Amino acid sequence: MNPQLFLAFILVAVTLACTPGVDWAYSISAGLRQRSFVPAVAGLCSGYVVHTLLMVAGLAALLAGVPGLLGWLTIAGAAYLLWLGIGTIRSWRGASFSAEDAVVHSGNQVRTFFQGMGTSGINPKGLLFFVALVPQFVSPEAALPVPLQSGLLGLTFVILAGTVYTAVALTSRKLLASRPGAAKVVTLVSGIIMIGLGAVLLSEQLLPLLPQISAAST
Repeated sequence: MNPQLFLAFILVAVTLACTPGVDWAYSISAGLRQRSFVPAVAGLCSGYVVHTLLMVAGLAALLAGVPGLLGWLTIAGAAYLLWLGIGTIRSWRGASFSAEDAVVHSGNQVRTFFQGMGTSGINPKGLLFFVALVPQFVSPEAALPVPLQSGLLGLTFVILAGTVYTAVALTSRKLLASRPGAAKVVTLVSGIIMIGLGAVLLSEQLLPLLPQISAAST
């Protein structure tokens, strides 16, 4: 693997992982509400492992090239984010957010894991990242086969993202667990971010269909 390309990929991957978004919102929420945020971070990373496996198998590009499929994946991902965001806000309304509750509150860890996996795994933007961006850092002239290079780059991103999300969850717990008011605000904002991203993704897919629906009804 080309060392320069690999270093460039690390810089891009770290930048993307450090960009606040729905993964951050879920990590912060888990850091504040769960006894252990490890299942949440592991779930987020597992979703990207799935993307990596699809990329190595060549299925990611195939799925992205199927007409309409990415749109349906986007709609499914948007609906999931809306559901997750609404659940976060509902928990915000009913939670006391005392310092003790922020640390010892324990939910279903298996459910937390799969929610995290769904958050990253069903995100079509994650699929596009592995389809459109990762191949730019693969060198056909390198000694390693292209699928192996792709897999190593994908797993590198998983490790970097897992490190960042762990830091985000841990920081939210350390800084906000003793500040119930701030923790409540951050949880509310996390829910709003999830709902907002879900609404944007949903509108991007549905708005282009409105003229067709209008024409069909007249």
